[in-house]
Amino acid sequence: MILYEYPFNERLRTYLRLEQLYRRLSELLTRAHPVDHHFALVTLFEIIDVAGRSDLKTDILKDLERQKHLLEVLRDNPSISQHMLHQVARQVEHCFKAVNELPGKTGQSLTENDWLMSIRSRIGIPGGTCSFDLPAYHAWLNLDPRYRQRDLEDWAGELAPVGQSLELILQLLRETGVPQRVVSEQGVFQQAMPAGRSFQLLRLRIDGGLHLIPEISGNRLLVSVRLLRTENGSKPLPSKEDAAFELTLCA
Repeated sequence: MILYEYPFNERLRTYLRLEQLYRRLSELLTRAHPVDHHFALVTLFEIIDVAGRSDLKTDILKDLERQKHLLEVLRDNPSISQHMLHQVARQVEHCFKAVNELPGKTGQSLTENDWLMSIRSRIGIPGGTCSFDLPAYHAWLNLDPRYRQRDLEDWAGELAPVGQSLELILQLLRETGVPQRVVSEQGVFQQAMPAGRSFQLLRLRIDGGLHLIPEISGNRLLVSVRLLRTENGSKPLPSKEDAAFELTLCA
């Protein structure tokens, strides 16, 4: 099954983009090859670019504060595991404190590192990090992998509070959804949004063996999914077949 996610607002778009970047960084940090560490730095700079938005930190704190209030409402509810509730509440409080204590914008301490910024200024240029352009960077890439990993983990640690908070916020959001099995008719599916609820995220799972690609659009009133078929890397074309998939709306 292949999972596709569609955010209904710009804040969620930013969260999902950052989540993807943090996951990529986490994967690259476990590797030892210089090429992997080069792209770990590329990812680090991408996170700084996306997370450097002035309102991101405020958005995260607001979402964590909202979660604290929601969890408080569930306290003493006999149908809720109070032990699990307490654990989640502690996680939310820990993330809130860590993000709130960050000085300035996300990654600000890294942007004050002249050596890193000299690499950042060249890394977006095709071939711009050759040894004759950045000899100090070339020397770093030829260090023992353990030293490079130590440096990368230190730099990634500066961005960790935001990454951990986003992971928790998105986990709690995804857990609000109830999957439903639906069928598209001749490659098209539409569903009116339930009244009185504000949804933030749509999740769609479809069998990869069908070789179908969902093209999703939606707003507060309607969700539409058009299925496309692609073969041999060609441009996807509309499918005219009925097909089943799993749809989840998260509020």
